[in-house]
Amino acid sequence: MNHKISISLFLLFFVFSSGCENKQTPAKQVDNQPSESTTNTINEKKKPTNKNILFFGDSITAGYQLAEEDAFTYLIQQKIDSLSLDCTVINAGLSGDTSSGGLNRVDWVLKQHVDIFLLELGANDALRGLDPVETEKNLKGIIEKVQQKYPQCDIVLVGMMSPPNMGIKYADQFNEIYPKLAKEYGLGLIPFLLEGVAGVVELNLQDGIHPNKKGHEVLTENIWQVLKDYI
Repeated sequence: MNHKISISLFLLFFVFSSGCENKQTPAKQVDNQPSESTTNTINEKKKPTNKNILFFGDSITAGYQLAEEDAFTYLIQQKIDSLSLDCTVINAGLSGDTSSGGLNRVDWVLKQHVDIFLLELGANDALRGLDPVETEKNLKGIIEKVQQKYPQCDIVLVGMMSPPNMGIKYADQFNEIYPKLAKEYGLGLIPFLLEGVAGVVELNLQDGIHPNKKGHEVLTENIWQVLKDYI
């Protein structure tokens, strides 16, 4: 899809405010608030023998209003299992999260060992018209925390785009954040997570905002095209 078309469709989408075990198991969920049970698991000091692939994002990663098995994190786990790879997908999505919120909670998430870290944040920043300079600063902070904690971890940026109603200047500033950071830090990059989904009625929930089951199938392919090279 032509990026100009994608950005136009994206306007319809952006109206909201808001590796792998060979077991055919669903993606793990990371609680955003510590509990005794999760603490016992997440504080495990021994590095697991398999790879942990962690998706750190907002409502899209969280699989908003979908059954667990319909969200892209589960579908990625299924795809990896079908290839008999030894990886575990971990879902650390939080609906409504911003880059600032992600920076505040990433330390907790990183208590669990991570081998591949996919960073899907920033869309809510654009919806709220937050300064792209601050968004970039926050994303840098998350990247550097991951690199400091796990120097050998591969990081993949999951790109988003600004709604065009924010103006050309704002959109240009925001849209260049992801390729710029990918180049600066030598990271993997998924140019636009919602490619082929944004604005497509049959691929979104009734709210016209969040991808539905079929939409998440498309997201899975968008992600897999890049992720497969890191597993």
